Amino acid sequence: MAHPDSTAPETASPDAAAARQPLAAKAADTTAENPWPVRLLSAKISDYIDRMAPLWVEGQVVQLNRRPGAGMAFLTLRDTDADMSLPVSVYAKVLDAVTAPIDEGAHVAVRAKPTFWTKRGSFQLQADQLKPVGVGELLARIEHLKRVLAAEGLFDLGRKKPLPFLPRVVGLVCGRESKAEHDVVVNARARWPQVRFEIREVAVQGVSAVPQVSAAIAELDANPDVEVIVVARGGGAVEDLLPFSNEALVRAASACRTPLVSAIGHETDAPLLDLVADYRASTPTDAAKRIVPDVSEERARLTQALSRMRSAVTHRVRQEQAGLDATRSRPVLASPHTMIETRERDVEAAVRAGRSGLDRLLSSASSTVDRLAAQVRALSPAATLDRGYAVVQGPDGGVVRSPDDVATGDALRIRLASGEITATTR
Repeated sequence: MAHPDSTAPETASPDAAAARQPLAAKAADTTAENPWPVRLLSAKISDYIDRMAPLWVEGQVVQLNRRPGAGMAFLTLRDTDADMSLPVSVYAKVLDAVTAPIDEGAHVAVRAKPTFWTKRGSFQLQADQLKPVGVGELLARIEHLKRVLAAEGLFDLGRKKPLPFLPRVVGLVCGRESKAEHDVVVNARARWPQVRFEIREVAVQGVSAVPQVSAAIAELDANPDVEVIVVARGGGAVEDLLPFSNEALVRAASACRTPLVSAIGHETDAPLLDLVADYRASTPTDAAKRIVPDVSEERARLTQALSRMRSAVTHRVRQEQAGLDATRSRPVLASPHTMIETRERDVEAAVRAGRSGLDRLLSSASSTVDRLAAQVRALSPAATLDRGYAVVQGPDGGVVRSPDDVATGDALRIRLASGEITATTR
């Protein structure tokens, strides 16, 4: 190959001239006419990654390949909250130095140096230390997350939505062909045969549990026919139930607008999903009893209610009939003319009393008049005349009381008890 600074013959082709053109110093300076070869880009990427310092990274082991007698093992480290993973290579002696066995599904912290293989163009982490993340540490992290979410109000009772009395469609998130699914469906249909289920079978443990359960909740929540959602899983080890204390899953459940029932594990298990759910069932069977009423119990209650209503109506009718009979048995209603006859007798008695009183009053008044008349008559001049006396009146009509009151020849008028006579004085 000719040196880049050598002088080419005047007859050199344009392609040869382009080959002698210096390569771009920076990636931004590359062009279609002056590109970088693959080896140069690979070398620059390798140089850049080599400058990265070793670091600790945490995740879940989802794939572990270790061949007997091989000095190198390979695993995939997956994020527990997001669908992301990184390949890791580790010497067999490093794995052997770990006190607790490393299996798929284990949570580990890895100290590794990022490396780039130029021949394959692949990136991986070269681990020199592995440290299992113990259950105690995981529980401590869950407790810390619990305090953070509680401070945000995700567990407040005011956020809890009431469960429907009789949902027509129940959304069920559970494991594939799991006993939890059987417990919920069988017990719910035994209580209310007409209930329908929208079932989403997903991973309920491992690295896929969080995204699959969250997606299933969101899908059922978007279905307008679903009136309540049940997330059910049977019991298991603490590590198996960790996805249901994952922050992403808890927030997905909190955002659910449909009433949510958590039925995870046994009664003693308490993942964070229980706290954010609208109702916490101790077991999947308990969830089935809570989401639908028992048809036999409801029928018994209806029978009791009908019996109580019949008894109440019968008692009320009898009470009103007794009152009506008592009213009808009163004399005024039994013999309506009795009241008129009574008032008639009262009027007659009053008339008789009035007449008797008037008679007594008239008799008394008559006696008084007779007495007064007798007194008047006794004092009257006519009474004196009746005794033989007479009244003499002079010519002028005046009463003659003395002989001197008249003269000889005066005409006199003499009044007697019975009539009068005339006379002349001499």
